[in-house]
Amino acid sequence: MPPRASISQEWKGGPPAPGWREVLRREFARDYMRSLIRFLDEERIDHAIFPEPRNIFRAYSMTDYDDVSVVILGQDPYHGPGQANGLCFSVGEGIALPPSLQNIYREIEGDTGRAPQRSGNLDRWASQGVFLLNTCLTVRMHEANSHRGRGWEQFTGRTIEALSARRAPMVFLLWGKNAQEHEALIDKSNHLVLKAPHPSPFSADRGFFGCRHFSMTNAFLEKVGRKPIEW
Repeated sequence: MPPRASISQEWKGGPPAPGWREVLRREFARDYMRSLIRFLDEERIDHAIFPEPRNIFRAYSMTDYDDVSVVILGQDPYHGPGQANGLCFSVGEGIALPPSLQNIYREIEGDTGRAPQRSGNLDRWASQGVFLLNTCLTVRMHEANSHRGRGWEQFTGRTIEALSARRAPMVFLLWGKNAQEHEALIDKSNHLVLKAPHPSPFSADRGFFGCRHFSMTNAFLEKVGRKPIEW
């Protein structure tokens, strides 16, 4: 498998949109990222890693830096074969809806009255300015949180800091403990931060259901003169 060049080349010459490439270009020279790349190289020797290298930075390709109006921050990619596509909670066309996404759709319907989509492909959200990011961008097959603490949190933390520094107000949806560890990086005097448990079946009943994040997000966007999201 291609070692460390696979990650850095996917960023520098691949999908990321121009704004993100400029904002985060220095991160790949930092020690933590070099260490992370070595770790992923070693992981691939004996383990399947998701998503595919070409999709690791797909969130940064689908929604450029200046186009973000909403950030949904999850935990890590789906760890079943064929599921992770580089956008948090999203799966490709024809893939069965994972339980977390089923719960997200259930909350959308309860919150907005809008019937859930049949497809689990959330490209339609990303194209409207919803930045679908996980705190960790890779995972070992069948082992949730297996790449936690290896360096991704620093990279995604820098991402959140860069977004928070923008003057245009936006909404940050922090779902689960891992996502909420990034809360301190956000300027809450300018942006709206909404927190809830992760939509996983293990935690959705403890406050994700009934959080009303989708209607609250749109109310804020309209208040600051931005277009609401068609969930």
